[in-house]
Amino acid sequence: MAENGEEKLLAVARHIAKTLGHNESMADDILQIFSTFDGRFSREKLSEGQPGEDGSTVSALERALNSLDSQISRFVAADQPIWSDPADSAAFLDAIDELVNITREWSHLANEKPVGACLARADEMLQQAMFRVEEEFRSLMERGAESFAVNNHRLDSDDDEEEDVEGDDDYDGDQIPVAKPLTDYDLIIDALPSATINDLHEMAKRMLAAGFGKSCSHVYSTCRREFLEESVSRLGLKKLSIEEVHKMTWQELEDEIERWIKSANVALRILFPSERRLCDRVFFGFSSAADLSFMEVCRGSAVQILNFADAVAIGSRSPERLFKVLDVFETMRDLMGEFESVFSDQLCLVLKNEAVTIWKRLGEAVRGIFMELENLIRRDPAKAAVPGGGLHPITRYVMNYLRAACRSRQTLEQVFEESNGVPSKDSTLLTVQMSWIMELLESNLEVKSKVYKDPALCYLFLMNNGRYIVQKVKDGDLGLLLGEDWIRKHNAKVRQYHSSYQRSAWNKMLGLLKVDNTAAGMNGLGKTMKVKLKQFNVQFDETCKVHSTWVVFDEQLREELRISLARLLLPAYGNFIGRFQNLGDLGKGKNADKYIKYGVEDIEAHINELFKGSTTARK
Repeated sequence: MAENGEEKLLAVARHIAKTLGHNESMADDILQIFSTFDGRFSREKLSEGQPGEDGSTVSALERALNSLDSQISRFVAADQPIWSDPADSAAFLDAIDELVNITREWSHLANEKPVGACLARADEMLQQAMFRVEEEFRSLMERGAESFAVNNHRLDSDDDEEEDVEGDDDYDGDQIPVAKPLTDYDLIIDALPSATINDLHEMAKRMLAAGFGKSCSHVYSTCRREFLEESVSRLGLKKLSIEEVHKMTWQELEDEIERWIKSANVALRILFPSERRLCDRVFFGFSSAADLSFMEVCRGSAVQILNFADAVAIGSRSPERLFKVLDVFETMRDLMGEFESVFSDQLCLVLKNEAVTIWKRLGEAVRGIFMELENLIRRDPAKAAVPGGGLHPITRYVMNYLRAACRSRQTLEQVFEESNGVPSKDSTLLTVQMSWIMELLESNLEVKSKVYKDPALCYLFLMNNGRYIVQKVKDGDLGLLLGEDWIRKHNAKVRQYHSSYQRSAWNKMLGLLKVDNTAAGMNGLGKTMKVKLKQFNVQFDETCKVHSTWVVFDEQLREELRISLARLLLPAYGNFIGRFQNLGDLGKGKNADKYIKYGVEDIEAHINELFKGSTTARK
């Protein structure tokens, strides 16, 4: 080694003289000056091995190559990992550095045949060295990941599973170590031990300097990609094609979306940033290699995550899918910052742009689902009448659906703001959308009410459904969207239906209780009142019999109706029978009993029995 060191020193001296000397004479003078300081710099030694006028190869170059060849060959042929011994790895890297330096120093003489031959030999030696470095690089990555990830960084939310892995009889040392699920995403892991990362960096630096950057990046990305993809798989995310996603049952898709949300959060917030940091440390000083390696490591898993979200976005627009589509939309929205920061370099730009595109596509899917809800309301047939004028299933479905949707009000506001629509002065686009759906529902119910042949039942149906709609709007975010003015108007509509029902069902009966004062004499008035009482009794019996089977789902509304009818009928009936009883013999005793079937209290009791039909159609 001492001899080799002296040769290296002489080579440096020769290089300095050649660099500083502008011509052959000046170079000779510089060599002469060197020789006065140290005997090793004698003119003979400094000139020895330099190409002379006949182009003879420098013998010192050959000796240096021979020495390096011996060292490098010993390491290349070694059976044991070189990096298992720090002294061996350091010596191997020193030999590679020296070989690279010699090649660089003599490269300007490559056109000289003897020197060119030596440089060709040096290049072969460097290739052999790089092949071994590549093997060591791969082996170190695999061994480092195995020992470090399994024993130190198991992403596991179950405390029982965080015990010492070395005591786990089920652990297979040949398995790829993987990250497991957790719920706390505020974490960046060191994917490899620090010492291993330093060794990998030193190897990568030599491979890149020697022109083996692609090979180094390939080995690195292959090892880390396998680790990352297996980790994502353990999180529960499956590799599914768009067609496979679309063939899933709704329950299967719901379960898969839950797994996707967890996997996407862990991948974007922990795994990808950790891989980015590892790339930057291993390829420190070589940003292009770091970017390329990171892209190759993460692209497959990132595409897998994005493809599933895209499959959801372009899938069925049936209304029941809204809430899970919103979950996927919100997850993508919340991860946009991670996509921006993790995939910020030029090579990963396509992934970031694709994430933005799919996120917007999910917004389009949400808006499309609301359009499908509109179609569902329009298409709902008006064939069979709801028994007793109760709540129609479409009313319950739509109102409960909108209430549930409005729990994600802020997200929906964002979705509709991005629809390129133009909101009105006082309304957001979401408010416009909800108002339109309510208008469609009301129009549909108006059509359905025409199925009832009895006008009173038609109004009762509209009153029931209108009251249900107002109640559902009032006590939730839907009311905040539609506003107090909307609620007031629709309360007025319900009151109008109430009045129409009362007029249609009871006004004719009320007319029978009016006394015609123009009747000729007491006998004429008595006869008229007898006829009216008979007619009243018949109509009251029939009406109570029918209306007692009708439905008013809301207890308060039912009580309001009964009170209203009592106020309408009881005074008029009481006055009528009171006057009848004052008609002398006609209105007294057995004669009166033949015509006065009900007392005032009886009428009230019958009114209180109204609207007791099946009330299963509840909230």
